[in-house]
Amino acid sequence: MRPRLLPALALLALPLGAQQPTYDLVIRNGRVLDGSGAPWVRADVAITGDRIVAVGALPDARARRTIDAANRLVVPGFIDTHSHAGPGLATPALSGAAPLLAQGITTVVVNPDGGGAVDLAEQRQRLAAARPAVNVGLMVPHGSVRGAVLGQADRQATAAELDRMRALVRAGMQQGAFGLSSGPFYAPGSFASTEELVELAKVAGEGGGVYQSHIRDESDYTIGVLAAVDEVIRVAREGRLPGIVTHVKALGPNVWGRSADIVRAVERARAAGVEVWADQYPYEASGTSLSASLLPRWAEAGGAAALRERLADSAQRARIVAGMRENLARRGGAERLQLSRYVPEPALEGRTLRQIAEQRGGDPVEVALALMARGSAGVVSFNMDSTDIHTLMRQPWTMTASDGDLVAMDVGVPHPRAYGTFPRKLRAYALDRGVVTMERAVHSMTGLPAAVFRMQDRGAIRPGAYADVVVLDPARVHDRATYTRPHQLAEGIVTVVVNGVLALDEGKPTDARGGRVLSRRAP
Repeated sequence: MRPRLLPALALLALPLGAQQPTYDLVIRNGRVLDGSGAPWVRADVAITGDRIVAVGALPDARARRTIDAANRLVVPGFIDTHSHAGPGLATPALSGAAPLLAQGITTVVVNPDGGGAVDLAEQRQRLAAARPAVNVGLMVPHGSVRGAVLGQADRQATAAELDRMRALVRAGMQQGAFGLSSGPFYAPGSFASTEELVELAKVAGEGGGVYQSHIRDESDYTIGVLAAVDEVIRVAREGRLPGIVTHVKALGPNVWGRSADIVRAVERARAAGVEVWADQYPYEASGTSLSASLLPRWAEAGGAAALRERLADSAQRARIVAGMRENLARRGGAERLQLSRYVPEPALEGRTLRQIAEQRGGDPVEVALALMARGSAGVVSFNMDSTDIHTLMRQPWTMTASDGDLVAMDVGVPHPRAYGTFPRKLRAYALDRGVVTMERAVHSMTGLPAAVFRMQDRGAIRPGAYADVVVLDPARVHDRATYTRPHQLAEGIVTVVVNGVLALDEGKPTDARGGRVLSRRAP
């Protein structure tokens, strides 16, 4: 990182002899990365109330609290554009959000992949009542909207049903949502046509929102990863709104190396005037459910009862098993699926499907069906190549996201991204490997997502911005969570301020709650 001279306008200038005001908090002597991607500057940051009020040389500033950030970076609070923390943040037990604060996260965007609450007004009330330690932005989840109108039906919506879905999306946007999320890889979103997604995206676009999609195929399950990226581009173009390929990847050995094709597709669309973005987590493993990773989508039509009937029919069962074998091969085999959560038998958590099958002397697919028959099973799936990760990370249109849950620290063996995403990118990919610069990494976590999601006055260190501020030690910042021992907080994040409230002090949560349920500003 190279320092830059502080612009004169950023300095706090007072007439000679004028008395300096008293601030609530001054962070002194830090190397400020302002979130724009520009090199760092040496500066002090002054906060009063929930806003940054001065950035510059403030040697005589008085403050109720002063923090010395010498040899440390001062950056905007990190914005997690794809988070499953919503349910946890709505509970008293988890609303303190310690795993998020330890990563420097001050804002999460929830209801991703087309899943989550349909009634956003009620969700906002629950979140506000829990007093979360971080800011929360809501998306309207397409899959839940479709489920509320059509259930698990595998068919096109009628005109009347589409109108009902439009009304639900419009209501969500009026309740302050930042856009529409979809997950056409997952049932029931997988049963929707592209035309349906376009029509609902138009409603979100009219409200100034974005379209964020877990694409229909990240591998070669159905239409293939490139066609799935093209679908997002089409929805963005015809819906007249920004489109986001969320947690972008090339999943499985069959499509490793296709990241360059993804980049070309996005670049062509952007050159043609379509606003297309992506977000990404810095791991070679993904996380989903055992059923989503293996079951053919047609088999899930009609819900769990219909699936059981199909499995009871020998011909349909054989077809399902054949499809599952193909999908297991796409994932790289049974040794690449590790159970992360399995309530019926917690002792299996942290073990691979191969290990479980060998212990039980059964075929991995049949063992998987037996596990699913007893209850839902979460998995960590080891299926990405590092070259693809690097290629996609380097793109100026790629943001950072965790795709992580927020669970109690003794529950399951979750994907380590829930604890380590942001420090991992800073340490492993910026500081150690140099895949991206530190300036670019911070921009992908702050100024860029704030701009894409139209989060006014966030993602920046400047006078007038909300005081979401992080102080980190570049010598110590790193993730500690592993695939076998994920419940470990990250290190090196020293201070976290959320809307002017000191939430993390010398690496320790203060239990002070400054988070808010955010609302998108109407265009």
